[in-house]
Amino acid sequence: MNSQEGVRLMPEKVVKEKVLVYVVRDGELLVFRHTDYSYEQVGIQVPAGSIRAGESPRDAALREAREETGLSGFKVLRKLGEFMYDISPYRWELLRCHVFELELCEPAPERWDSQEDHDGVGEPTRFECFWIPLEAAHILQSGQGTLLGRLYD
Repeated sequence: MNSQEGVRLMPEKVVKEKVLVYVVRDGELLVFRHTDYSYEQVGIQVPAGSIRAGESPRDAALREAREETGLSGFKVLRKLGEFMYDISPYRWELLRCHVFELELCEPAPERWDSQEDHDGVGEPTRFECFWIPLEAAHILQSGQGTLLGRLYD
């Protein structure tokens, strides 16, 4: 608090470009959880992440799906749209999320372990990947379910 004015000064929010991926198979959505954190800390998520410098949102969607699931046979079906998500006060950022529907063109089990190696920098992030019914996808964290209804357009 600024005691002279009684106003709390907040940092300026930065806009970050992100991608978010919906992969549907037989009425189920591909999701994951971080195995090193509890559900209360990070929830259930879909593949998502940052768009790198010089990378198109489409290419970022394919890369993030591969990195987080350990699978490689994805193809983009369509871009579903974009939305903004404010993650304050966790970080003073606004996320502009480009949302894509991807098809998985290879077999995948009902549940499997994966990890993202972050280009060899730092410790890998470990995931458990699995499928949930689309009707249950309202449980996704951080607004990740915002454009699920567009899968039916």
